[in-house]
Amino acid sequence: MSPLIIIGIVIGILVILMIVLYFVGNKMQKKQIDQKEQINAAAQPTSMFIIDKKIMPLKDAKLPKVVMDQLPKRYQKAKVPIVKAKVGPQVATLICDDAIYEDVPKHGEVKAMVSGVYLVGVKTLHKNTRKRQQQEELDEKGRKKKGTMRQRMMRRQAEYQKQLSQEVETRKMKAQEKEMKAKEKKDRERAKKIVD
Repeated sequence: MSPLIIIGIVIGILVILMIVLYFVGNKMQKKQIDQKEQINAAAQPTSMFIIDKKIMPLKDAKLPKVVMDQLPKRYQKAKVPIVKAKVGPQVATLICDDAIYEDVPKHGEVKAMVSGVYLVGVKTLHKNTRKRQQQEELDEKGRKKKGTMRQRMMRRQAEYQKQLSQEVETRKMKAQEKEMKAKEKKDRERAKKIVD
């Protein structure tokens, strides 16, 4: 076989693989958006005091037994952002959304949106808490700490998730505008038929 034929076959396989990955990625993205919408729809506002936040394996997080039983084995060893918070008289362990993990203050009172054991949104109640957290992020020279590779990747992932959320919102707005225009057009056509 000539090298050109082998290179052609390899390029063909790579193109097919890229096309398959594109469609699988789109399908997974739509699935993720639907899941986020369901989680956000079930979220309830709660006031809580954040005790601690860490990135740790789920098996070490001391989540309720019901949650751990429902998780597949491969996810039990995965490291995820965990937040320990005092909700009323109880201390609860919550799984934090990657996009808001950096916004969660350590040792601060927050107004949060919680869906089951999943922390969806956070708003700090005291301005001083946010200022103190920002000062902790600075090194001795006053520059922002670089952080570990994992922290940088989580920040980047949070940025991408925020961009995705904005894109989803703009698509919804455009779809609503399109529906409104179609409805107005039907109403005008109906009005013309009545006048004629």
